Amino acid sequence: MASLIDRFKYDVFLSFRGEDTRHGFTGNLWKALQDRGINTFIDDEELRKGEEITPSLIKAIEDSNMGIIVLSKNYASSSFCLQELFTILACIKDKGRCVWPVFYEVDPSDVRKLKRSYGEAMVEHEMGSSSNIVLLQKWKNALHQVANLSGFHFKKGDDYEHVFIGKIVERVSREIMPVTLPVPDYIVGFKYQKQIVTSLLNVGSDDRFHMVGIHGIGGIGKTTLALEVYNLIVRQFEGSCFLEKVRENSDKNGLIYLQKILLSEIVGDKKIKITSVRQGISILQQRLHQKKVLLLLDDVDNEEQLQAIAGRSDWFGPGSRVIITTRDKRLLTCHGVECTYEVKGLNDKDAFELVRWKAFKNEFSPSYNDFLLVQKHTRKLTANKLLRSKTLKTEKVISGYVHILERAVTYASGLPLALEVIGSHFFNKTIEQCKCALDRYEKIPDKKIQRILQLSFDALQEEEKFVFLDIACCFKGYKLTRVEQILHAHHGDAMRDHISVLVEKSLIKISESDIVTLHDLIEEMGKEIVRRESPDPGKRSRLWASEDIIQVLEENTGTSKIEIIYPNSRIEVEWDGEAFKKMENLRTLIIKDGKFTESPKHLPNSLRILQLQHSLCLSWDLPSEFYPRKLTICNISTKSTLFTQELHEAGNTWFCFPRAKIPEWFDHHCLAGLSISFWFRNKFPAIALCVISPSTLDDSRRLVRVIINGNTFFYESDDKRHKSPAKMYHLHLFHMKMENFNDNIDKAFFENKWNHAEVDFGFPFMNSGIHVLKEKSSMNDVRFTKPENDA
Repeated sequence: MASLIDRFKYDVFLSFRGEDTRHGFTGNLWKALQDRGINTFIDDEELRKGEEITPSLIKAIEDSNMGIIVLSKNYASSSFCLQELFTILACIKDKGRCVWPVFYEVDPSDVRKLKRSYGEAMVEHEMGSSSNIVLLQKWKNALHQVANLSGFHFKKGDDYEHVFIGKIVERVSREIMPVTLPVPDYIVGFKYQKQIVTSLLNVGSDDRFHMVGIHGIGGIGKTTLALEVYNLIVRQFEGSCFLEKVRENSDKNGLIYLQKILLSEIVGDKKIKITSVRQGISILQQRLHQKKVLLLLDDVDNEEQLQAIAGRSDWFGPGSRVIITTRDKRLLTCHGVECTYEVKGLNDKDAFELVRWKAFKNEFSPSYNDFLLVQKHTRKLTANKLLRSKTLKTEKVISGYVHILERAVTYASGLPLALEVIGSHFFNKTIEQCKCALDRYEKIPDKKIQRILQLSFDALQEEEKFVFLDIACCFKGYKLTRVEQILHAHHGDAMRDHISVLVEKSLIKISESDIVTLHDLIEEMGKEIVRRESPDPGKRSRLWASEDIIQVLEENTGTSKIEIIYPNSRIEVEWDGEAFKKMENLRTLIIKDGKFTESPKHLPNSLRILQLQHSLCLSWDLPSEFYPRKLTICNISTKSTLFTQELHEAGNTWFCFPRAKIPEWFDHHCLAGLSISFWFRNKFPAIALCVISPSTLDDSRRLVRVIINGNTFFYESDDKRHKSPAKMYHLHLFHMKMENFNDNIDKAFFENKWNHAEVDFGFPFMNSGIHVLKEKSSMNDVRFTKPENDA
């Protein structure tokens, strides 16, 4: 986008009385401006012959961004200068641009009130033979107007002339800096998003301060969107500042550095001394509270940064706006930013256009319409349907490039950063070279993409990193409640807050249907972090790739580093059954589709989650010494070692066993029916439930209903897996958790009385049972038959 200054031929137009200052002050000022790189118009003496200014001079005035009028002693004696002044005010000042007077050894009141040399000059003009009353009045008005403008006043003895000139140059330099900021040369997909952010800023309202936060994953286009909005509205503010890479500059140079930049850009004070962040805050409040300013704070990652440079609304004048870009939505919430917007990825059409432009850099390359044609008529394309230039001579060539770009769009999943990196790599490459590059990207992520995406990961706490890697490598696409249950079991502690942090930092998302998901490249970034733990899969913390798992199990190369094994596809393993022996820290083992030549001879007692597909359950015999005391989630065939009361008494297990019986140690057994009842008092007891039925909890579309004293509550099972085999009876053993109820059940309780509870599973069962966890609840407060009285 072109800046405001780009529209002008000259930065500054100098107006002066030649005989007074051309070879002195004005000549030195022009030289100083030119040396600073400020393109300044100073007219040739040839142009000043006669009293009328020429069309070429008028054009020079119109083509100047600002004007400087050097009002010297004899300025008003020249009708040429007065007409030039009038034209400058009309062509520059009246168009909203700056005109600065320089009162050179002249009192501003003399110009304003037409005294001394200025009064004498106007009398002479009035007495002239060609005097024009209307024109004279225009000149007088122009002198009065320019005398009232803010400018510079020089008197010999007050300052050195070169110092005075330096002050003018410094101020001009700040004034003519480009108002708008450069953005990428080809932008797609931001038109609607730009409208949304602009509306959130409510720029038309000058009565109050507005702050808007733009958040999203790395490389999604937060800065580009913010710059587009900034450029759209920046001319409506008295001052503006773009603080780029706040995170990086804060880490390298400190917060005081950022405060100094802000003061320099908006106030123009480059020499101000700040000794502490607190002092900087005080100065910012003092200097900015009456200014209508626009700030763009890019890539903020710490609230301290916001507190130091945009702490409160009363720091800024009415109508001010602050735009913040960040990867961390929580940071915006903590700072009290009410209006936020999450940047969306590009749709296929815009993604195709972006990667096409980066790859070919011209309008004749394969378009999105070509892509649609290739999809629709893969083998029936004719050259005249697709050809855009002589450089693409055959249907085969253009079709080949379209397929390459299609693969790139699929790989990038709407992430502009990835599309730009890949498209730039494709530039001047053959189809085969492009294919090889894509093959490499799909195996090993591009370093630039990985580095930018990993910044969010690096900012996490250690436990948050563990949770992210677990989800990225193994649990993408799971229900949120299921992920929480698995992570709680795996880590031995609730991870709900950690998941919230990942959401707020844009690393994962929770869909409207409560599915945990994440961007494909974020997922790949997490997997690459784990792959980099070691070139040997047996020395990595998480194994998900089937080929890696087969290698580790068959070659017996597992180590204590492995914590999770969860193959992403079917595995067939020819082994001796010894591979798990070295995996002393394996906590999660999930195999949903596999075939093993024999049962494992060892399984780690460190296991907390054990899930095996049905056919594998039947073929595996668990080792006799396998006694996992912390096993919490289990879905395998019934094994006596996994069915002991001690293992389940802790109250966190969820087991699913095919063809099982209610454990004998359960306190209450119930025959076939639809529901099971009990009575309790004081508080809802900590209980484990068993139910045996061919219709299991994960099959049923109905939630479990718990009816307490006639009030119905719904209980959502943690276990949402694939359907069980038809007509296969399963036993589900689970502990009822208060957080899984849809409402607070305490409000239905009677005080000092027995409460009746009925658990309706929503499907017929063959058997069911209840067990009271003795460490958490007393049997004196639970009955399985109706109590005779309420005492």
